[in-house]
Amino acid sequence: MRRKKNLVSKMVQELPPSGIREFFDLVLGMKDVISLGVGEPDFTTPWNIREVGIFSLEQGQTSYTSNKGMMKLRLCIDRYLKNRYSLSYDPNNEMLITTGVSQGLDLVMRTLLERGDNVLVPTPCYVAYAPLAILAGGRPKIIQTNFKDGFKVTPELIEGSSDKRTKAIILNYPNNPTGVSYTENELKSLARVIKKKDLLVISDEVYSELSFDFKHTSIAALPGMRSRTIYLNGFSKGFAMTGWRIGYVCGPQDIISAMTKVHQYSMLCAPIISQLAACEALENSKDAVDEMVREYKRRREFVFTSFNEIGLKCNKPEGAFYIFPSIENSGLDCAEFAKGLLKEQKVAVVPGRAFGPGLDNFLRISYASKLADLKEALARIACFFKKHKRR
Repeated sequence: MRRKKNLVSKMVQELPPSGIREFFDLVLGMKDVISLGVGEPDFTTPWNIREVGIFSLEQGQTSYTSNKGMMKLRLCIDRYLKNRYSLSYDPNNEMLITTGVSQGLDLVMRTLLERGDNVLVPTPCYVAYAPLAILAGGRPKIIQTNFKDGFKVTPELIEGSSDKRTKAIILNYPNNPTGVSYTENELKSLARVIKKKDLLVISDEVYSELSFDFKHTSIAALPGMRSRTIYLNGFSKGFAMTGWRIGYVCGPQDIISAMTKVHQYSMLCAPIISQLAACEALENSKDAVDEMVREYKRRREFVFTSFNEIGLKCNKPEGAFYIFPSIENSGLDCAEFAKGLLKEQKVAVVPGRAFGPGLDNFLRISYASKLADLKEALARIACFFKKHKRR
């Protein structure tokens, strides 16, 4: 029997593939490539965390947990947030353990957005934000930040982009792909206009542990913002636990309760092994995390200095492990530059257009690689740029 045509929904058909994964299909099978593209720590999960995971298997801890996640982990998160960021949430009613922050984002979008609702998405941004809003029936409204202002969203941009259908704004800081972050005073300025416009904030702070120049402040901790913030965090970046797939969402009880309902029918619960390992990460991994942060900061200084010496201007990242150099004076757009660099010098980077419109003059570089590899990669980039530089 012949299949009917168009079995895949129109919404999914029209959804563009990930600009990161689409480009890295080109890398598969190539030898001797230095990859500065994947947003993943090059560190192995600290041993004490791995050991807890191994021991949990040996003890036969392989069952489901509560849909909300293990109470043990929720209590650990509560202590961690109080001590680290002056945040307080009820582990019973205001917290949900998710299978990574990505699942948390999906749950937030599906829970909050009615068909036609706008959600403000400042760019450059993580590639999943706009597609997840679309899949939830919402409409992502892009706010384009600029290089001159350090790619920071401003109160004026928020005010000028909001209308009566705008329900929320996504904030991600330290940011993927730029490394930009916000001081407490900058966040207070944003909070004033967010309250004025009566918006919710979806605050993705998964890189909060990787803050270099000033203390990380959660917007949820500011006066009047806790009740209108959905706070997302996890273990992939700061604790080098990408493959464990463990994250969490905190927020007002009614929103978390509704998210848990969706979670019950989709994911059910996060893996128990990962939840137990996450407890260990929060309780006994400070020294390991501090060491990773020191190394990322050392690499940041190297790549920032090197790119500016090469002639590819960039803002200094304030956190995460990305830098977003301009290639405007190369004479190539981001796709041409990235493909040429891969072909001629075997260095893989991500074209800027993967992170939003109007970013054809930028590249995302991950410095989650050993310093020796970064030095070799930057030398190759310098060689490529010198050859193709606009005369």
